Formats: sequence, structure tokens, C-alpha cells
Amino acid sequence: MIRVINEQNSVLNNFLAEIRDRNIQCDPLRFRRNLERVGEIMAYEVSKTFAYSDRVVETPINSTVVMLPDNDVVIATILRAGLPFHQGFLNYFDRAGNAFISARRAYSRVNEQIEIHFDSIYTPDLTGKQLLLVDPMLATGSSLVITYRELLKQGSCPDHTHIVSVIASRQGVDYVEKELTGEPLTLWTAALDDGLTEKYYIDPGLGDAGDLAFGSKK
Repeated sequence: MIRVINEQNSVLNNFLAEIRDRNIQCDPLRFRRNLERVGEIMAYEVSKTFAYSDRVVETPINSTVVMLPDNDVVIATILRAGLPFHQGFLNYFDRAGNAFISARRAYSRVNEQIEIHFDSIYTPDLTGKQLLLVDPMLATGSSLVITYRELLKQGSCPDHTHIVSVIASRQGVDYVEKELTGEPLTLWTAALDDGLTEKYYIDPGLGDAGDLAFGSKK
């Protein structure tokens, strides 16, 4: 299942427009903050799918019943581009566990494809929890699929996984759906774009989210 948030117009469009705008992208602080705000909006949307039960809260005047979520949440992200997006989710799920994956993409001249190399994974127990695997860009989908499988290798199985991106390509979505058919997961994206460039950037996309947020790397 895939849910595309900007299919229904909302204030989210303001943040998406600024994230994509090459002139506004020149301000890394604003770019990071916009990623964070998109994360907050998408956290709100994901929270609608959780299970809720009533809890009694005592106010200074009287008691009242509030519906609160039953699910435990773990937010996972791939360093480094995902950090501002991750923070947006953490702003809303402030008691969530956090998982971080150190990975890097490398171009293989042998098979002319992008290879994903994992350096380390830090994760709490995922058993029975809602896993939110958040990454700004879902381009080919290969890194997200590998990351998901690597997280499961840590010995615990989430109740449900939400793969959440700011911008996804149709090719990436198709790849994830093909590779993870039958898995208990939902794909979320703020916007869905049609193409990929020869260097596997989303077209029209926004460029390199990591560089825009934190500066160019070697």
C-alpha cells in the first residue's frame, strides 16, 4: 500500500515547494527546517493508522477521557541525509526508540550499478513495534530494501513497518513493492515523481538532500 500525502492539498505544499526550489535551497538551515516540518506532518498522518484506547486524565477541574495510542514506536533513519527528517518524527513521537544506520552508496564500475555498503546499525528491540523507516529520498528503492532486511537481521520483528519519504520515484516504489511483497508494511511519500536520471537522482526531485542539508562531502 502506498499513500501519497500531497494528493490532497495542504500546507505541506509550502514546505515541498521550498525544499525543491534551487534558490531557497541555498540556505541549509531553512532546508533542514523544512525537512523537519515535512517529517512532523507525515508523523501526524502515520499516527492515524495506530491503535488507540481511552485513558482517564485528571484536569484541575475534573477527569476526562482521552484516546491515546497503544503502539510503541521506533524511528529508524539512514545517516546523514535522514537526520532532519528523523527529527520531525521525533518531535511528535517523543517517547519513541531510535535506530540509526550508517551506510554509503558507491558506484561499481564492474556492474555499473550503485552498491550499498553498511558500516554499522544501532537499533533497540523492534519486536511488536511500529517501525518508521524514514529517508528523505526513495530513488531506486534498493537502499531502503537492504536497510529493512538488515534491521530484521538484528533478531527482532516489528508488528508493522512504515517506509516514509519526502519524495519518491515511481521506479523506487515499484521496486519496494516487488521486493517486499507480503511484508507488513505501508509506503508513505509526500510527493511522487515520475523519473530517475542516469545517476539515479529523482527527476524532478530536489538534488542531493544530504549535501543540501549538511554541505558537500568528499
